[in-house]
Order: sequence, then structure tokens, then C-alpha cells
Amino acid sequence: MIEKMKFINISGPLKDIDRVTDLYLSRYEIHLEPAITALKTMDNLRPFVEQNPYLEPLQNAQRFVSCIPDAENITPAVPPGLDAMLDLISTTGERFRELTEQEEQLRTQMNDLIEKRQLIIPFRPLDCTLHDVLNYQFIVCRFGRISMESYYRLQKYLLSDLHTVFLEGERDENYVYGVYFAARSEVKKVDASFRSFHFEQIALPDSYEGTPAEAYLALNQEIEQIEQKRKKLKKQIEELLLGSAPQLIAARNRLESLSHNFDIRRYAARSSTDGQDDSYVLCGWMAEKDVSRLLKEIERDRYITIVVENDPASHFGTPPTKLKNLPLFRPYEMYVKMYGLPSHDEVDPTVFVALTYSFLFGAMFGDVGHGLLLLIGGGLLYKFKRIPLAGIISMAGFFSTIFGFLFGSIFGFEDILPAIWLRPISHMTTLPFIGKLNTVFIVAIALGMGIILFTMILHIINALRSKNLQETWFDVNGVAGLVFYGSVVAVVVLFMTGRTLPGAAVLAVMFGVPLLLVLFKEPLTKKLQKRTEKMEEGPVMFFVQGFFELFETILSYFSNTLSFVRVGAFAVSHAAMMEVVLMLANAESGNPNWIVVILGNLFVCAIEGLIVGIQVLRLEYYEMFSRFYKGTGRAFEPFTQVPAKSKNH
Repeated sequence: MIEKMKFINISGPLKDIDRVTDLYLSRYEIHLEPAITALKTMDNLRPFVEQNPYLEPLQNAQRFVSCIPDAENITPAVPPGLDAMLDLISTTGERFRELTEQEEQLRTQMNDLIEKRQLIIPFRPLDCTLHDVLNYQFIVCRFGRISMESYYRLQKYLLSDLHTVFLEGERDENYVYGVYFAARSEVKKVDASFRSFHFEQIALPDSYEGTPAEAYLALNQEIEQIEQKRKKLKKQIEELLLGSAPQLIAARNRLESLSHNFDIRRYAARSSTDGQDDSYVLCGWMAEKDVSRLLKEIERDRYITIVVENDPASHFGTPPTKLKNLPLFRPYEMYVKMYGLPSHDEVDPTVFVALTYSFLFGAMFGDVGHGLLLLIGGGLLYKFKRIPLAGIISMAGFFSTIFGFLFGSIFGFEDILPAIWLRPISHMTTLPFIGKLNTVFIVAIALGMGIILFTMILHIINALRSKNLQETWFDVNGVAGLVFYGSVVAVVVLFMTGRTLPGAAVLAVMFGVPLLLVLFKEPLTKKLQKRTEKMEEGPVMFFVQGFFELFETILSYFSNTLSFVRVGAFAVSHAAMMEVVLMLANAESGNPNWIVVILGNLFVCAIEGLIVGIQVLRLEYYEMFSRFYKGTGRAFEPFTQVPAKSKNH
């Protein structure tokens, strides 16, 4: 169902807006509208331009709480006053910044040392003092790396002819690291030769002490010392925050609420009197029952005024849609929202979808074993994860179980349970003119006819609610369409059951009059509404267009009805697929391969369950929703999500 909405105006002294938001509006769900655009009839309205004063302390509190270990399991303290909260955050922030700055400096220093250590690692086997070799007067050294392939070619073809010495360091999968020495007079020639073999030079700073191995060990010790200092600082930060963790978490929570409430100014407006902004104005939609509770609560509050509009739709547009259904049907709101929310003058189709979807799914996928798997698996997933689709699967599994007993099928075995109703794959019915036909096909068509008739009734109810004369009486899904299709259904039922049909004159009236009403729906509507505008097209074009529209309407009735054959087809195909699984498992021998039986059942349950779910959803959207439902509503988006406890306050 759709909750009834009321449009309210809230006003009071300008300085009182935070108190009203915190004391009242934070405990009620209200869909706010921008006051300046919604209240067009009011003069002297101005927007708020204040900056949020809670934003900076909130960001600091959030940062503090994020650094507290296992903060989600700490019980918040009783929220202190605002001044006490700000003092706590300010005091904590000073010490926190001091410690974090020291820790950041150490981290930067350690990263520099790690980078420096990384450079020296490949050269640890070299037995030379780095400071000395980097400062030779007559000899130049180049540290770097060269690919394995180039190094072998360098050794084979060139190294012996160059006036240089190459000392090898470490190797990895692709490169040889090392250093070559050359006289300053020969260095240009040597550099050019090494570059031709793709030698990549690595610049080492002149800050290492001792050999590469000694420098590496010294850097390791220095990094370890800095890491110990960082750990001590982190411990101090942790102790600082843990000492007041309950208070900080409480402050964070309270500031989040205050900051969010302050943002209500985005929807509010200042109201001016005598050139001075002295009051605020808020407006929005609330559930009717919430409005009654709020009005009762503010009876003795002289600083707030609430006006409930009697005819909001004429001035403030259509209300937002807030669905409220029983927990059993609530998961199916997902399918409704996927198509579009109902507007306020439409019937909420959630219960209709829940019943028809689950029933059709069960009829198409009737198996006790598979149904119980879906019922239990979906139910557990919905209980612990609150996934709407899991709730839908669970309810669909319940109906699958029921139809499984009706069909006498459990995990594909049809010789264990007796069929309470029939076996889909073998039960036949003889019909006049048609002959023998599978019974589930006949039942599926009959079920489809009944559902289509019911959706036409829903269309008429929606049209009456929206006061649309044409769609109520002359639409293909209105009264005229209902009489025509109902007459067709009645004639088909009488013929198939061998009863006498009405006379030709009665049939002509039953079929002809509704079609004529559909054909002349526009001029008839204009006549009843006493409108005098002329038709845009001429009479000939009107009749040609009307004829083809009628032809298309009759075809749509026929195709929509036949579309329900898929219900019976999937009931038969399920039994056939399980026969194949049992055949592959050699079940006829009395000693089936249980691994094949289990894997086959899991495969059929997953694949066919998915396909059936999609096909039923297609029936819902194309054969049912298209006849009565528009889904043009807009969602109810409360400014504050109120917990259940607060709603019952």
C-alpha cells in the first residue's frame, strides 16, 4: 500500500531552526522540498548562505575515531554538551597533530633510507669503499646494470679490447649489476661502448659509508631504529585516543547528527519582515500519521508553527511515494521499483506481484525437493543478509514445493510421491475442435485469461482515481475492453465445455458495441466532457487509423493470452529435463549413480530456476503491468533516516 501524505509548512524564529531540527525533525521522516521554489506564493523569501560550523570538528572527530582500534565495538559515552565536545576535540587535536607530525617526519626519513638501501642492494658483493671509488682523481666509475644477453655479447666481443675493468655484483632473472672503471682520458669511448650494449647507469649518492655490504647493514640498523621510534609514537597516539575513546565516538556521532541537521538550510528559506530576516520557513511531505503525532507533540511549543495544506496537489505537485507493505511482501517492492514507483493515484501492485509471481513460478517449477532448497536457502540468506531477491526466491520456493506435491515430483523422481493433481508431462484433456491437448497448457491459458481480466479491473480503478474519463470507459483496458475480452472468455469457456452459445444478435452486441466504443473513444470523451475542439485528422484518416488500432488491439488480446502458454511449457520441460538427468544416472536400473543425480539436480535447479524467474518477470512487466500500471511516481526521500526506535518514540 501507499502511505497517505500531507504537505506541511514549518516556520519559527530564525535562531530556533537548529533546535527544531534536532528536537523534532530528526525523529520524523520528512521529504523536504526547496522552500523558495515550492512556496511561490510567499514574498520576501531568501536562501541561507551560512557555512556549516560543525564540518571541521566533525572531520577531526572522524579522523580520531578511524585511528581507534576496534572502535565499532566500543560503547559510546553519553553525549556531552556542545562546548565540552568542541573542547575535547580541540585538546585531543593539538596533541594528536604533534604526535602525527613527528611520526610523519620519521616516516619520510625512513622512506628515504629505504630508497637509498634499495639502490645499494645489487652491489653488495663489490669489495670497494664507495666514497673512495666515487672520488677517484684519475679514474671514473659507472654503477649500473646490463641485460644478460648484452652482457654475454659484451664479454665475448668487446670487453677485452676496451681499456676498462668491469666488476660484477648481483644478478637477477634479467640483469647483471656491476660497475666498470675507466681512465678519464678513455671514459667517453668506454661510455659509448657500454651504451651501445644498453648499459643502464645507476647514480649512487656520495653518502654511503664503507663497502656496499657495510653500507647496507648500516642502513638496515638505522631503518630499524626509526621503525622502533615510529612504533612508540603510534603507541602514544593509540593511548591518547583510547583514553577518551567513548567520548570521542559519542562526539563523532553527535556532530554527524548536528552537521546533517545544519544542512537542512539547503531546503529552508529566510522570511523577511520590515527588511530584516527574522524567521525561517521549511516545507515538505510527511506521512499522515506522522503529521498527527508531530502536531500533538508541538502543541505547547510556542516557537514553532506548522500549517497543513488541505489541497497540496494543486499548488505543490504530486506527493512522493512511500510504500508500506507487510514484511512477507516487502521484498517484491524491488520488482515494482525496477519498473517504476506508483504515483499517488495508482494502486500499489506489490501484493499483486508477490502473489502472481510466486504462484506462476511455482507452477512452472513444481518440485518438492527443488522448492525446499529455494525456500530454505533464500530464507536464510534473506534473514542474515536482508537481500530482497533472496526473500523473493524463498517465497517462490514455497509455491514450488506446493506444486511439487500437486505434480508428485521430488528431485525429479515421480514414483515416490503420488500426484495430488496431475503429472504435467503425461496428463491430457480432450477439447472440442482441437482434440487432445496437455492439461497444463489449458490451465495456463485459463489462468492467463483470469489474470488479464483482473489487470483490466485494476486499470479501471487507477483511471477512476485519476479521474480519467476516456481510460475508464473507452480504453482497450477500460470498461469497453473488459466487456469485449470478458465476452470472448465467456464464449471460449462455453464452447470448450460443450454448452450452448448465445444467439448471433447477443454476440454482435457483446463484441461489436465495446469495439465501437474503443474506436470512437476520443469523440465520445469530448462529447461527455463538453469540449468543442475539432479533430486534427479528417474523417477518412480517423477511420483508417482507428481500424488498424482495433486490429492491433484484437491481436494483442490474442498474443497476450497465448503468452501464458509458457507457464505450462516450463512445467512440462522441467519434468522432461529431470527425466534426462535420471536417464543419464541410469535410475531405471534401480541403482542410480547418485553423483550424477545430485549434480544434475543442482544444475537444473540453478539454470531452470534462473530462466523461470526471468520468464515470470517478463509476464509481470509485459502482460500485466502494461495493462494497468504506469509507475510514474517519485520516491519518498526523507531528510533523516529515522531508526525504528525513534519512530515509536
